Amino acid sequence: MARGDAPRDSYHLVGISFFILGLGTLLPWNFFITAIPYFQGRLAGANSTAETLGTNHTSPTDTFNFNNWVTLLSQLPLLLFTLLNSFLYQCIPERVRILGSLLVILLLFTLTAVLVKVDMSPGIFFSITMASVWLINSFGAVLQGSLFGQLGTMPSKYSTLFLSGQGLAGIFAALAMLISMASGVDAQTSALGYFITPCMGTIMSIVCYLSLPHLKFARYYLAKKPSKAHSQELETKAELLQSDEKNGIPNSPQRAALTLDLDLEKETEVEPEEPQKPEKPSVFIVLRKIWLTALCLVLVFTVTLSVFPAITAMVTSSTGPGKWSQFFNPICCFLLFNVMDCLGRSLTSYFLWDAYFITFMLLFAVSNGYLVSLTMCLAPRQVLPQEREVTGTLMTFFLALGLSCGASLSFLFKALL
Repeated sequence: MARGDAPRDSYHLVGISFFILGLGTLLPWNFFITAIPYFQGRLAGANSTAETLGTNHTSPTDTFNFNNWVTLLSQLPLLLFTLLNSFLYQCIPERVRILGSLLVILLLFTLTAVLVKVDMSPGIFFSITMASVWLINSFGAVLQGSLFGQLGTMPSKYSTLFLSGQGLAGIFAALAMLISMASGVDAQTSALGYFITPCMGTIMSIVCYLSLPHLKFARYYLAKKPSKAHSQELETKAELLQSDEKNGIPNSPQRAALTLDLDLEKETEVEPEEPQKPEKPSVFIVLRKIWLTALCLVLVFTVTLSVFPAITAMVTSSTGPGKWSQFFNPICCFLLFNVMDCLGRSLTSYFLWDAYFITFMLLFAVSNGYLVSLTMCLAPRQVLPQEREVTGTLMTFFLALGLSCGASLSFLFKALL
């Protein structure tokens, strides 16, 4: 909620825009991994996608190791370019980084859609697909890091909205796959429609980003004026106190100190002084403040990406051939995981079914979403206001580090099966 002279977010347009931008940042990753049956079918030599959308082609004899490679080649560029973004974010204008990345992602997804209709050998198709995965995720890393940097200057609820949008991306991709499988049209048209969907999502993200400068609330926070740093720090402290009260947390020495600090700072505001230009934030100083939160984020994604989707996508239904066996993997692996991950990111409750794999996926996904959201929301509160943009880009780097570690471990886990 805006305070003081801050304008209000009319009709929640800024919140909706960041929600859609969050959705757009993870559409590439989710649409590639959810379409594993399509890619496995093409790599098995079935250029016609007649059987690919509903059949699990993953097996121990898979010579391409598609699941593992698409996971690894999605996360390594994310790690590399997020690190680059952390140190060089001031060299390229923010607008160029964000808008340019969205346009390149749109172009590459259009190419992926066109390839549905193109005949080629499995080896060439694999090489082109892996190159697209690498490039899309490279620009996705720049996009995600830049947006998290912007969110560091916004009230904390906008980070939650952005993360919720990211959680919805997986649900969006899984539902698109299920609709493609159940549509009844020919397989190539179904696959083409599936890959056109993220193109439309990326266009929506571009429109939302271009609309932000025209919204007064967004302009107020994204301007990042030095004179507002002190008031933003007071606002953050007040948010922490209010959060404790809502959650029923009793008074503690830390809370008492925070209250005293807040009162003293308000008293010193009686005589305004000429605002001083804040020092340039140091990456290493920020890192010392958030290292524990960053480590938690790395460990979360190391565990998650080591088994999802490379290992979990190999599970098949024990009920035998039939309609359920065709829909088992998209529903119980991808849709179920992403629904619960989205719920975890939104900090809501979860439910359990009495089946081992489904129960494990529920617990796995909701804990992943909850811990990711927790670490990403806590980190900006551990630093000074002028250090929040650096914190956002650093946390995105550690997110990518966890993803890369997990993707690398997936090769080992698959070899052990």
